Amino acid sequence: MKPTAKFIFVTGGVVSSVGKGIAVASIGRILKSRGQTVSVQKLDPYLNVDPGTMSPYQHGEVFVTADGCETDLDLGHYERFIDVELSRDCNVTAGDIYSSVIAKERRGDYLGGTTQVIPHVTNEIRGRILNLAEKSHADVIIVEVGGTVGDIEGLPFLEAIRQMRNEVGKDDVLYVHVTYLPYIMATRELKTKPTQHSVKELRSIGIQPDVILCRSDYEIPESARAKIALFCDVKPEAVIPLETAENIYEVPSTLEEANFGEQVIESLRLQALSTDLVDWRIMVEKMTEEHDPLPIAVVGKYVDLHDSYISVRESLQHAGIHHERAVELTWISAEDLEQDGWEQGLAGASGIVVPGGFGERGIEGMVRAARYAREFEIPYLGLCLGMQIMVIEFARSVFGTNEANSTEFDLETPYPVIALMPGQREVDGMGGTMRLGNYPCDLVAETRAGNAYNASTVAERHRHRYEFNNQYREQLSDAGLTPSGLSPDGALVEIAELRDHPFMVGTQFHPEFRSRPNRPHPLFGAFIGSAKGVLREGGQHKLPIT
Repeated sequence: MKPTAKFIFVTGGVVSSVGKGIAVASIGRILKSRGQTVSVQKLDPYLNVDPGTMSPYQHGEVFVTADGCETDLDLGHYERFIDVELSRDCNVTAGDIYSSVIAKERRGDYLGGTTQVIPHVTNEIRGRILNLAEKSHADVIIVEVGGTVGDIEGLPFLEAIRQMRNEVGKDDVLYVHVTYLPYIMATRELKTKPTQHSVKELRSIGIQPDVILCRSDYEIPESARAKIALFCDVKPEAVIPLETAENIYEVPSTLEEANFGEQVIESLRLQALSTDLVDWRIMVEKMTEEHDPLPIAVVGKYVDLHDSYISVRESLQHAGIHHERAVELTWISAEDLEQDGWEQGLAGASGIVVPGGFGERGIEGMVRAARYAREFEIPYLGLCLGMQIMVIEFARSVFGTNEANSTEFDLETPYPVIALMPGQREVDGMGGTMRLGNYPCDLVAETRAGNAYNASTVAERHRHRYEFNNQYREQLSDAGLTPSGLSPDGALVEIAELRDHPFMVGTQFHPEFRSRPNRPHPLFGAFIGSAKGVLREGGQHKLPIT
């Protein structure tokens, strides 16, 4: 049965990290503004089944969907821009595809035939695309092919999306190629030749792009666009400049101003409304307004690559917009706080965030950051590992010993205030075996967390193996650590906070995955709201003007 959805396939050329994810998210926002329902899928050609076992330095943040899938960080962009909740069907890797094909071969599903890339691997890829269309009931499915045209591992995915045009019909498929125009400083000109070769490679596979989005750090002259149109055989109006934006949330408006939305509607023959990006543009204008700076320190293990904490960064910015503050992030390596003079790194911060991570590297530096926040009453937000760090630091102060710890870092600790969850003790494998996805959390009234949410129960996304050890719940609670969010059966501490502190809150889950630019997450909003009241050395409160 032919699907009713339309399909947009987005490929990348010349170099990686060209901004396909932002382009795809922006296309989704444009279509949603025209009354279309949208779902998005990322095809990643690497052989990992999912990115969950990869270092953040390899692939950036691991984004977790509500149904518990560890996915590429681009899914975070899709959710934030389009304001949709995606699922495990929205991220497909080569490792996942090959695992499925080999499992079918072992079961005899191919009836003794020779198992090949074409048709078996490409059929599996097409099946995943069509499955998303069937499950989501979306008007438009946008599919991003990861990597760069010419990568050998990406060939089966390109072949699969080529076949889609014949399978669903040429009027139901649009190919968009995102490419990069390098600037040669010596001659002061942009070069189109790499784009021409990238499209030539794509056409050799059998894909003719309908639209070319040209990424550049410089203004793209009309002559360059005309040249690309001529040599790549696309309409001149379908060569769209996409210059580097100061704010990624400007991109939907940039594409709309270039008439991209209208071209998509006409090409796919969609019954669409006129565009309505008014609220989006108002939001972007608020982002560009001048506001008082608010210095926030992010103390983490992977700060050399900011994309490792991309959802945290965006969530802080969202909350800053809401509170009319320009959040200025200082990225601090946790290991640096283990050196002499470590306090200087935190001296100017109005708030401290300790995000998630795994392993013992930098743990003592994070503990110092939590102690600094507690002793100097600096607002603190701990996310997953950051909550565990907060509990460890507080326990050390209560018990008067530095031996309080997590069994993740010290199996022999006499005070295991953080311990492996019971359901994790028999787990052997690493991939996809943590506590993942949405779990309900009952909030305690009249706590900072309860007041922030203004709700009795919420559902938040998790990614962890270790939990607050209930053996210490009563002792630490009596000392001032309030469990302000619990699992419905009361067995798991999901949120902890210090009673006698302006704002020191830790969550076992990852609230950053649910923040939106026009709707900041309640905990990030409360954190920034508290931080903006902190006056650090050299600061000055605003005087009322009458």
